[in-house]
Amino acid sequence: MAANSNCDKLFGYFQLCGKLKHLPRTGWVLRGVPQPENVAGHMYRMAMMSLLFTNSSNADRDKCLRMCLVHDLAESIIGDITPCDGVSKEEKFAKEKEAMEHISALVPQEVGQELVALWMEYEEGSTPEAKLVKDLDRFDMILQAWEYEQEHHQTLQEFFDSTKGKFQTDTVKKWVEHLQTIRNKIS
Repeated sequence: MAANSNCDKLFGYFQLCGKLKHLPRTGWVLRGVPQPENVAGHMYRMAMMSLLFTNSSNADRDKCLRMCLVHDLAESIIGDITPCDGVSKEEKFAKEKEAMEHISALVPQEVGQELVALWMEYEEGSTPEAKLVKDLDRFDMILQAWEYEQEHHQTLQEFFDSTKGKFQTDTVKKWVEHLQTIRNKIS
């Protein structure tokens, strides 16, 4: 009986992860972007970006990869809450924490503890890994905005404005500068 219960919990976890494949990112929906990316796609590209960093970059690459895959996991339960939703940072944090605790109860204890710890570290943003992953999160957003500008011929300047002065890591700052150069040449 316990084996079935464990499998039921794991299948609940699998289903929550699967929801992210179908959850469109709210910012793009609110801007009327046709067929916007989903949360899973965003997390995937961030994870692929994190592979470009060696451990000599002052951050543990494997930890960054795991953090990329976990940082928006709570959205499988609470949805993609944006500043436009009128939810305070404190309330958003509380909802996400509750969701992460629920998710952690669906997997083996050691894994659940790691999921919550990675999410909390990301939220606190004080370690080299969390700083890098936050930069990748922001960079993926503006890269996606630029791609949508090219594809749909619309201006999404507010996404670029929202990240100004927030990047902390040298490599991602270089990527941002390069993106701005490309974007300025095309406009």
